[in-house]
Amino acid sequence: WVVPADAIAASDPDAKGAFFESPQGKDYRHATYYTKSEGVKHL
Repeated sequence: WVVPADAIAASDPDAKGAFFESPQGKDYRHATYYTKSEGVKHL
């Protein structure tokens, strides 16, 4: 892919755990877990 250099962002190497560590122990939260705000339709 060809993109302008200023459109490329890099993540912090110290935060790599959030991307590559096992999700073991992290609960999956389905959309129905959250409450919707007043006025939000079709959620």
